[in-house]
Amino acid sequence: MNSKELVRIAVDAMGGDHAPSEPVKGAVDALKESDRVFIYLTGKAEQINTELAKYDYPKDRLEVINCTEVIETGEPPVKAIKTKKDSSLIKGLWMVRDGRADAFVSSGSTGAVLAGGQVIVRKIKGIQRAPLAPMIPTAKTPALLIDCGANVDAKSSHLVQFAHMGSIYMQSVIGVKNPRVGLVNIGAEEEKGNELAKETYQLLKDEPGINFVGNVEARDIPYGKADVYVTEAFTGNVILKLYEGVGGVLISKVKEGLMSTIRSKIGGILIKPALKRTLKEFDSSEYGGAPLLGLRGLVVKTHGSAKAKEIRNTILQSVQFKDQDINGRIREYLDAQE
Repeated sequence: MNSKELVRIAVDAMGGDHAPSEPVKGAVDALKESDRVFIYLTGKAEQINTELAKYDYPKDRLEVINCTEVIETGEPPVKAIKTKKDSSLIKGLWMVRDGRADAFVSSGSTGAVLAGGQVIVRKIKGIQRAPLAPMIPTAKTPALLIDCGANVDAKSSHLVQFAHMGSIYMQSVIGVKNPRVGLVNIGAEEEKGNELAKETYQLLKDEPGINFVGNVEARDIPYGKADVYVTEAFTGNVILKLYEGVGGVLISKVKEGLMSTIRSKIGGILIKPALKRTLKEFDSSEYGGAPLLGLRGLVVKTHGSAKAKEIRNTILQSVQFKDQDINGRIREYLDAQE
């Protein structure tokens, strides 16, 4: 890709708990940070323009796509994507499907993003399931958790594909050479786990192109035992939510402790720069959203509570995804399987 070629990203301005203010601010911040970005804001134009009026930004790289409907978080996903065709979420997905946008970013209904991504954008031929794959912090380097919410009833063959797609992502986007792949399980021994885990272990052990390091217990994930953690969506989502909750509590407790006495306040001043760097590493918003891998176009889901920083980082992440041609690399892997 030419370094000056624009990457066109549709952003769901009506999705999430803080819409449209935070999606709009995140989009504006991304425009200011990178001259590679062109933003389409999908949603109710009047509300979006009211937010845009608060900022100075390169207007030649932003366009508002008016939509009359919004898919709410609690709506049945399949019904919503069928009936609310003029919603900010559905219009954004169709822009990717039609090639008008290179990526779609949304903080809206997870179910609608997942269902719409597979029905509208569609899977790459040969991909059995499209998993959600967020980056998570570890004591070493960030790692990929795949799947964290898209496929609760996965098969062992699905998990093997997740391992390949996760490896491709970590190598191409993050720059990890020969990424280590771990299978999330209740024990490190080969014979541990349910039938899905046992069957997947045998397949991954013999799978070419995968640097399989064996089973990984949940307590080992924060220590960075692997670069890609493979699991089905139920377990992955529990890990992700617990990870975020414990991280939030620890950060809160550290700050509370530093403000508890005069001595701790003085100590806090001295360690503030180092502490700030450390806490930043464990801030999930620093890593952007979770891509739905294996689709014909890029769809990225951010937290429903995402603020501008996470949305900005997700937009910038999408530029890298496009530059590295992750979909092309996934197709190469599939071609090699035939």
